[in-house]
Formats: sequence, C-alpha cells, structure tokens
Amino acid sequence: MNKDIDSFTQHISQQFNEELESLRTRLLEMGGLVEKQVHDALTALIEADGKLAEHVRVNDRVINDMERMIDEDCMRILARRQPAASDLRLVVNISKIIVDLERIGDEASKIARRALQLIEEGQAPRGYVECRHIGYHVHKMVQQSLDSFARYDSQQALEVAREDKVVDREYKTAMREMVTYMMEDPRSISRVLNILWVLRSLERVGDHARNVAEHVIHMVEGTNVRHVGLKRMAEQVEGSVSTDNAAED
Repeated sequence: MNKDIDSFTQHISQQFNEELESLRTRLLEMGGLVEKQVHDALTALIEADGKLAEHVRVNDRVINDMERMIDEDCMRILARRQPAASDLRLVVNISKIIVDLERIGDEASKIARRALQLIEEGQAPRGYVECRHIGYHVHKMVQQSLDSFARYDSQQALEVAREDKVVDREYKTAMREMVTYMMEDPRSISRVLNILWVLRSLERVGDHARNVAEHVIHMVEGTNVRHVGLKRMAEQVEGSVSTDNAAED
C-alpha cells in the first residue's frame, strides 16, 4: 500500500517535522551512494577497470561514516522526542535500514576487491555472464527497495521480496555451474574461486535489499514481516490493500 507521506511527517512542532524529513533525506542520499557502489563494483569487474574498483573501495568508508551519523541522529530523536506510533516506526526502521545499506556497501567493496584480484591475474574466467545477470537483478532490488521507502509503498516492497526468491534460485544454479567448471579444468580453480565469492556477495546484496523492503513494510503497515515467509508477507500487504480499497468503495 502506498500511504501519504505527510501522515508520517506532519506535526505541531515544525522542528520535529524538519528532523524527520532530514532523516529520510539522508537515508535516501546514503541509499543512492550504496546503489552506485553496487553498479560501479559490477562495472569494474566486467570491464576490468582497476581505477573504478579502487574508487569503490575508498567510497566504502564514506558509507560507513554516513551510517554512523544517521544512527546517532536516530538515537537522539528517540531520546529527545520520544516518538510514538508511525513516527516511532519511521525512526526505528530507518535505524535498521541504514545497517542493511552499510552491509550492501561492504559487499560492493568485496566485489571490487575480487575485481582487482582478477585484473591482476590477467585472464577472464568463466562466470562473468552469470555475475552480470544476477548483478542486474540485485541492483534493481536495491533501487526498488529504496523507491518503496521514498514512496511509502509496501506493495513495491513486497515485489522486492519476491525478486529475492528469483535471485536465490539463479545463484544456486550459477554456483553449481562454476563448481562443475572447476572440476573439469583444475587450472581455473584460483580464478573461478574469485567469481564464486563475487556471486556470494551479490546474493547477500539481494538478501539485504529484501531486509530493507521488510523494514518498509513494517514502517508502512505496522506489521513485522521478518521471518514469516513470502506467502504470509503477501497476505499482510495485499490484505491491507484489499481492505483499503473496500473502504474507499
């Protein structure tokens, strides 16, 4: 369900409004940088661009600093404002989302490190097609999870969780193919191991994007959907949409 953002951010205190809006804006700024990190890490890998890979590694420290500062502001608002209801959910879930964003940044940095190692080895191994394909999916998941936060759209967040299931299946298939290739050509083991780690990092990016989506659903719907499974998550989100539509009718 796409809820009115004003219902989360309008209060008698203008200063409180500004504090909450600042939190939202800074989270989205952090998310934009994290999204770019994933894109750049994959580009560095596929195009053997060592300079871009180094840039990703450096930017990881910027993301860590952003996570720490936003978290400190969340704690300050909780202590000073003692928010309730939707405001409390907003602040608490922002504090959780930034942790997942920071970890996505970590995985992008790991991909960049593997890209540098592969560039150093000088030979392109099998697996780049799989990395590009899965990378496209997880990058899209990161984009959509952030968009669902910006729009307070739990339906879009649900679609991110569904996409994670697709990524998990494709990851398992790619891993089997890479292991088979190493067994057929033992000389490729060192290079393909780096690809396996890249695939693992991409799968983890998808997991963290799903976590962000679950936090958005909790923020919008007031229902904790962590660890409930995709079917029950859909019931929570789509059930609320049906209820709202009935009320409008």
